Parts: sequence; C-alpha cells; structure tokens
Amino acid sequence: MAATSDEPLLLRRDEAGVSRLALNRPAARNALSLALMAELSAELDRIREDASVRVVVIEGRGPAFCAGHDLKELRGRNDRAFYEEVFARCSAMMQRIVRLPQPVIARVHGIATAAGCQLVASCDLAIAAETARFATPGVNIGLFCSTPMVALSRNLGRKQAMEMLLLGEAIDAATALRFGLVNRVVPEAALDAEVARIAQTIAAKSPLTLKIGKEAFYHQLEMPLDQAYDYAARVMTENMLARDAAEGIDAFLEKRAPVWCGA
Repeated sequence: MAATSDEPLLLRRDEAGVSRLALNRPAARNALSLALMAELSAELDRIREDASVRVVVIEGRGPAFCAGHDLKELRGRNDRAFYEEVFARCSAMMQRIVRLPQPVIARVHGIATAAGCQLVASCDLAIAAETARFATPGVNIGLFCSTPMVALSRNLGRKQAMEMLLLGEAIDAATALRFGLVNRVVPEAALDAEVARIAQTIAAKSPLTLKIGKEAFYHQLEMPLDQAYDYAARVMTENMLARDAAEGIDAFLEKRAPVWCGA
C-alpha cells in the first residue's frame, strides 16, 4: 500500500527490547529523500538514549528495501551546496548506525540499490530474503557510487566490491552472501521469523557488553595488529570490572540465567 501524505516517512515499533524502524515511502521504493534521512537520523539519536532498546531492525515497507537516493529530488538542481548537503547528511546517517551503541540488523527484501545497498553494508548484520537483489548501479547512469563504496569496501573483499561498483549489475542474495554483504539468506516467508529470532537472541545479552563490543569492533579495524591487541586488552580489562561481567560469570558457574543491570 502506498504511503499517503498524512503517513510518516518512518515508522517505529518497539517490542521486547527490539525497535523496528520501517522506511515508509513504498511508492518510491523507499528512496532516501532528505526528509527521510532526517527522520531516520533523528530516530537513531532518540534510540541512542533509550535504555529499553537493545537491538534495532531497519526494514522497508512495500516491494523494496531501499532504492538509494531519490533521483527525482537530485536531478535538475545544479546546486553544489544542495548536493553537498545530501551526501553529507547520508554519510552522517550511515555513521550514526555504526556508532549506535545498540546492534543494528538490516531486514532486506526486494531491492537494495546504491545508497540502499550502502545502508545494508552499514548495518552490523543483514538478513536477506532469497528474492532480494543488491546493486550499486550508479556507474550505469554516469554517477559512480562513491559514498556507497565506503561501506562496501569495508565489508566486502576488494575484488567483490569493485565488481559491484564497476559492473553496476544486480547480484542475487546468494551472491551477496558469498561476497559478505549479508549474513544469512532465507526464504521470503521465513524472513520475519529469522530476523526476530536473531534480534531476540542479541537482545537477551547484556546491553553494556553489546555496547562495549560493538564500539571496540569498529575502532580496532583500522589499527595495526599490535595496536589492535593493546587496545582490545584494555577494553577487556574494563569489561571484566563491570558488574554485568561478574553477574554473567557467576550465572555461568551457578548454571542459571543471568540478570543484567547494564553496568
């Protein structure tokens, strides 16, 4: 069903520690207009401060996950300041996802193209339906997918990323799995159940531990090996001093379920 002018561009639904954010421009294949990016960025900022949210799922309403930037909004402006704003806002939104304390899962169906593919790559995990398709097709219309390239090159092998960027061809979900763009591929009918299962599994962990681990993972990626180990050792030391670590170890030794306090 197409969104009307009265419907919000972004829908949020929270349940059992999981916040589901649905892009709600189905008639436009959930293209990332400036307004939609502003809504998603603002909601991510709210979630950052919401201790009740343990996991975030980003999904799209209608037949597609996300078709990338809104080309109708971009075309014909010939305005450097406007284009700079669009790409800066998109880049900031993608970085919000990476820097969010809570893990973020992309639930992918239909197409995820250009900045939509970037959105998938920016999420911590991605679960795709067998029918999903992925592409960075900007090269086909004279607009290289340079900002999507940043996320792709940090998730895929170099040859795989360049293949997508240079050919501009769509790849199927099985190929996306092989390339490392998604974690799992399931039948479309099983997509919601698998996303819910993974989200609930993560939501049951200590929120402090998830925050520490996610931040450390991305921080150490760009470090030389020796510096990464030094940094990770400092992180583990601080983690060991947390009350949740003590509770988790005690619960394991006592063969009971842990009760997390988030500290």
